[in-house]
Amino acid sequence: MDAPVRNCVFCAIADGRHPAAVLFQDDHTVAFLDITAVMDGHTLVIPRRHCTDLWDADEEDAVAVMRTVHRMARRLRNVLRPDGLTLFQANGAAGWQDVFHLHVHLVPRLAGDHLARPWVAAPVGLDALAATRARLAL
Repeated sequence: MDAPVRNCVFCAIADGRHPAAVLFQDDHTVAFLDITAVMDGHTLVIPRRHCTDLWDADEEDAVAVMRTVHRMARRLRNVLRPDGLTLFQANGAAGWQDVFHLHVHLVPRLAGDHLARPWVAAPVGLDALAATRARLAL
């Protein structure tokens, strides 16, 4: 496993150098409560290996993170009984990332809570998406 990055708080949490309310850990990931929680149970899941964001992660770390996200989502549902769950994962400053170690937020939601969508969605016709589809399709 790669060495932790100096001054990365999430690396320090992953290797036990920084205190955290850890909920789950395995060989590849750590899940802990967010110290800036926006809702009760707001949880972060990180890979133990430092990767700046999803683009920097290898497939093994990405899969391990999602496996732990799934496990924690079920745990949050079974224990807290929220009305819903929002997952949030940001990449790069322009994508609203503020801690530059890959992490996924699991935010339990209650009907009518204080959180709001960050954008307003509107339908786009398939003809308008054709050029982008042509560039991105595998």
